[in-house]
Amino acid sequence: MHITGIICEYNPLHTGHKKQMDMVRGSFGEDTAIVCMMSGNFVQRGHPAVFDKMRRAQAAMKSGADLVLELPVTYALSSAEGFAAGGVRLLSPICDQLCFGAENADKKALMQTAQALLSPDFSSLLKENLASGKSFPAARQAALEAMSLDGRLTASPNNILAIEYCKAILAQASSMEPLPIFRGGSYHNTEIDRENPSATALRLGMLTGDAWLEHIPEAARDCFRAAPIHTLAAGEKAVLTRLRTMADAEFEALPYGSEGLWRKFMHNCRSEATLEGILEATKSKRYTRSRLDRMAMCAFLGLTEADLAAPAPYARVLALNKRGRSILRQARETLWLPNIGEKLDHPYQTIENRCDALYGLFSDAPESPEPKYRICAAGIEKAPLA
Repeated sequence: MHITGIICEYNPLHTGHKKQMDMVRGSFGEDTAIVCMMSGNFVQRGHPAVFDKMRRAQAAMKSGADLVLELPVTYALSSAEGFAAGGVRLLSPICDQLCFGAENADKKALMQTAQALLSPDFSSLLKENLASGKSFPAARQAALEAMSLDGRLTASPNNILAIEYCKAILAQASSMEPLPIFRGGSYHNTEIDRENPSATALRLGMLTGDAWLEHIPEAARDCFRAAPIHTLAAGEKAVLTRLRTMADAEFEALPYGSEGLWRKFMHNCRSEATLEGILEATKSKRYTRSRLDRMAMCAFLGLTEADLAAPAPYARVLALNKRGRSILRQARETLWLPNIGEKLDHPYQTIENRCDALYGLFSDAPESPEPKYRICAAGIEKAPLA
């Protein structure tokens, strides 16, 4: 059986994501299995996922996935490099190939760029450009161009992740074959594109009353219909409470706080009135807003630089079908893949439990507790969605 991996967030899952799964099966046959490594309740942009992980996992199953695993939160809240490396590390023992979208789906160009980013020459050129005052993205592009490569490849969001996936495959000597596919439309579109919807536009549509549900695959719509929506704004007071009561040592231990950035962030947490005010006051040409968003969310969740640097010991099983169960039996020979809800004698579960407990504070219906789940004969069983 041919097994294809997809590292994803599905925040939320839309018709473009189903198209990707359909393309995989169109290329390799209907018997191709699809394993999704999906972010849990917090996503890489440093925000809560708009819908809880179990609803999103169910939507993935209804759209073509066979097995959905949870990307550990310490990988999900990492930089693009850490996000990709964590997903590749966990999928490599399971999958034959890794499928991902890119604005430029030229496999050779993506792999050449990834190889260059791993070279000592790139490291020295990057340091030179950073020392000149360039932001990290601009310094990276300039360093690649100095190596006679197209630095513009790293200027597009899907390309950035695509290159990081290729980098991780090379660095880990993974046997997975990279399978880039063209991603049409714009990642940052704020208006819903019928042909190539973006998750950004759908999340905005949920808040403005646009008809976003019609851009969800029909079979998956009931997973999200009338479901509680989670936003950073809904949990702002909870986040501010945490930020304003942190000790100096806790700020110093945060990820992304190198070169004294944690001090600037700490000062602004104690002087600015809003979360937006804190982040805008801390942002600079050198440090991107997405880095600060992740830093703030890690602070709220109590995640340290050491937590993010340590390899996650396992990935949770969120959903599976009969074919996924067969894959899981084999995968468990090399990976620790506990079921959702399974109690484990491991410190990492303390991190998981804390993050999942805090997720409900971002809900627009905080009085509704998150449902409980267990593995059953058919896959995952839980309380009714609505």
